[in-house]
This record gives sequence, C-alpha cells and structure tokens, in this order.
Amino acid sequence: HTPMYFFLGNLSCLETWYSSTILPRMLAGPLTGDRTISFSGCLTQYYFFGSLIAAECLLLSVMSYDRYLAICNPLHYAARMCGRTCLQLAGGSWIGGFLCSGITTLSISQLTFCGPNVIDNFFCDFIPLVKLSCNDPHLMETLALTLTLLFSLVPFMLTLMSYICIIATILKIPSTNGRQKAFSTCSSHLIVVNIYYGTLLIVYMFPTANILSDFKKVLSVIYTVLTPLINPLIYSLRNQEVQEAIRKACRKFMFGPC
Repeated sequence: HTPMYFFLGNLSCLETWYSSTILPRMLAGPLTGDRTISFSGCLTQYYFFGSLIAAECLLLSVMSYDRYLAICNPLHYAARMCGRTCLQLAGGSWIGGFLCSGITTLSISQLTFCGPNVIDNFFCDFIPLVKLSCNDPHLMETLALTLTLLFSLVPFMLTLMSYICIIATILKIPSTNGRQKAFSTCSSHLIVVNIYYGTLLIVYMFPTANILSDFKKVLSVIYTVLTPLINPLIYSLRNQEVQEAIRKACRKFMFGPC
C-alpha cells in the first residue's frame, strides 16, 4: 500500500484498458474476415485509446517524481506523498488524459471525409484519420504537435530532470551496495520510460509526414502491444517475493506437491 504500488496499480489498469480498446478488434479482423469499422466506432476507439495513452504519459512522470522524492528527499517522502496527494496526482493524470483526447476527437469529428476510407494502420489513430480527410492538414498538425509537446515532451523532460537528480544523488552514496539498492528501485521505471516516450515522440511529433510511415507502424506496435506485455515482467520479476513465488511454483510443477 505504498505510493509506488498505488501508482503501479493505476499503470496496470491503464495498460489493460487501452490494450483492450485495440487488440480484440484487431484480432477479430483476420478471424472473421470483417476488417470494417464504423466511423462512430472508429472515433470511440480513438477517444479511449488516446485518453489512456495521454494519461499514461502523465502517470509515468508522476511515478518519476515519486522515485525522486523517495531517493533524494527520503525524510520528507512520507509527508509529501500522503494518500491525498497520491489520489490527486493519479486523478489529475486520468482527467488530463481524457481532456486531451476529447479535444482531438472533437476536432476529428468536424473533418470532411471524401476519399478512400481505408485506414493505413491496424487501429484508429490520429495520423491515419487525418490523412483520410479532405481538409487542410496544417491546422490538425499544429494541434497534434501542441498536444504532443504538452502531454509527451513536457512529462518526458520532467522525468528526465527527476532521473538526473536521482543519479546525482545515487553517485554520492559511499557504499556500493547502497548505490545498487537505490538504483534498483528506479531502473525498472527508467527502462519503461525510455521505450514508451521514445516511440511516442517519434510517431507524434510529425503526425502528417509520410517519412518512415512503415517504421511508425512498427513503433505503434511497440507502445500499444509490446510495452503492456513486458511491463509486468519488468516490474514484478525484480520483486523478491514474486521471484520466490515463481520458484515455488516451478518446484511444485516439476517435483509435485511436497
């Protein structure tokens, strides 16, 4: 029931939900042969997916702040990260994400679609939908760039600043074991941050550019499928209690119950 695990619970909920908005429909297409989706269904999928993606960007930044306080200001950690503060930070991440996606979804709903209605992606995303419209893409590109700066680049920079302070503090610890223990508490989060923010910034900084469009699809798979898949492994397998539970399960499977 510590703040770190409270935020991890929110992270797991976010990733479960936004994977569920994409993967079932994506897997149903090849199985049923029906790859069509209604315009309202497409907008609904994008709204929830975009909301949860933006919320996760904010939540990862909050988690880095939590690690910063725990390592750089341990004596003030309990007072600053009280239950009310945790609820406010987590709630602000969720609300901010849904407000961000609401703006872009409303903007997309006002576009005119008069060309081929084939989405150049495996799910309804901002870039493919804008490319299908007959409107001038510059306004939408400006909107996308602005929101990307606010909800991806700014949280990433705050996270980066937090980890610069964390690393500087860790290097001042005199004992090697102390440095390893301190760094192990935030290394998992640092791995996730690099993968997640890196792919998002490459995909959304230049939303209507045709350069590396196929590469952007690969990056989309990384942050929609791969990251939620490896996050439980990255976070839980470093936990000694989880490791012991896995060892007991393996022994029980191989040698039977004691």
